[in-house]
Amino acid sequence: MPSEEDVIELSGRVAKILLENGAETSRVEGTAEYIGRAAGLELSCHATMTAVFVDAQTEAHTHLIKVRTGDFNLQKVDEINSVSRQFVAGHLSFDDLQRRIAAIDRKVIDFTWVQKIIGAGLVSIAPMLLFKATWGDLAWAFGVGIAGYLAAQWVGHQTKTPYITSAVGGFTIAVLAVLLVHLDWAVSSDNIIISALMPLVPGVALTNSLRELIGKHTISGMVRAVDAILVAVAIGGGVVLGSVLVQLVMGA
Repeated sequence: MPSEEDVIELSGRVAKILLENGAETSRVEGTAEYIGRAAGLELSCHATMTAVFVDAQTEAHTHLIKVRTGDFNLQKVDEINSVSRQFVAGHLSFDDLQRRIAAIDRKVIDFTWVQKIIGAGLVSIAPMLLFKATWGDLAWAFGVGIAGYLAAQWVGHQTKTPYITSAVGGFTIAVLAVLLVHLDWAVSSDNIIISALMPLVPGVALTNSLRELIGKHTISGMVRAVDAILVAVAIGGGVVLGSVLVQLVMGA
């Protein structure tokens, strides 16, 4: 049988991985408590956006884990869910679960740059299908969306300043879209901008914030919602600045 310290530590580690990679707090707390119960220990887990608290009802101390959320990786969330369900169902021993969790935590799950670029382009053209856009604008949205995504990624590797990547991505998209219309190479800059912004939109954060609020996790839901709103404001500010700048330059 695993010791209480081992169960609490592993449950906290699982909760940390889930929270860092985009899981909602109800899933984080539930998974940690299920693992403890399956290991023969009644746990209580409370998760916020910056910390996870895990304690056993038989112990007087609380295990605290600091959490720093960043980019979401839902594939890790899926893998943690799979192994935790196998453990709860009795298909994995506690030692096996520890090894699997450690491997998932160390694992770097990412896509190649070619896949990311193509994905950004495809996401950018999807809304254009609703706008009755021309084939030319559809093609331009593909390219402009990729350019905005690459600009945001490049800035993200240069600085850790929050929200600057979103602003630069929106600025790049607006400049290119408005410039294309001024050169008579495209028809609607609005359609291109709206579509090309899709890779930058914080869709997961918005969805999770609503799920948190509906589930009565008010603090986490509000934090996620405010973060998503700030990202949207940064994108909008970049778009406005880029559009105005091109208008001024082309009108001069």
